[in-house]
Amino acid sequence: MKSLSEITIRPILPKDNTDLALVVRNTLAEFGAANPGTVYFDPTTDALFELFQAPKSAYFVAEADGKIWGGGGIYPTEGLPSNTCELVKMYLLPEARGIGLGRTLIEKCLELAKAEGFEQVYLETLPELNLALKAYEKLGFEYLSAPMGDSKHFGCGLWMLKKL
Repeated sequence: MKSLSEITIRPILPKDNTDLALVVRNTLAEFGAANPGTVYFDPTTDALFELFQAPKSAYFVAEADGKIWGGGGIYPTEGLPSNTCELVKMYLLPEARGIGLGRTLIEKCLELAKAEGFEQVYLETLPELNLALKAYEKLGFEYLSAPMGDSKHFGCGLWMLKKL
């Protein structure tokens, strides 16, 4: 198992698209959440570098020994209030879990969201991703009773918000 100090976190590059799409889809499949209306079937999952060229968006990749271990980003999702961005595409390989990498990536995203002038961060997730839910709760995300914005991910049944 790698330690956090052995993992580099960097901005996404065009060459990362294929590996990241595999991490996202394999993680959803692992947890039995490869459902319609999730990023599993979202065509942007195959072109994350291009997606994150949008203003006020960013995606961070975790890499060790030339292998992508996962990533996460922020995005000004359509329909959200102007002071709100979404934490998106937050997925890690099994060997990258339990070492603090998810928390580190989320904190990096929250710092950037604040620097970009956002006042709150929204996310959509699934009950199957129970490890992620615990991490979000520890970081101060609170459950909402309904979705915000228009992510087009009707398959996500849990919504959370954190004030910055």
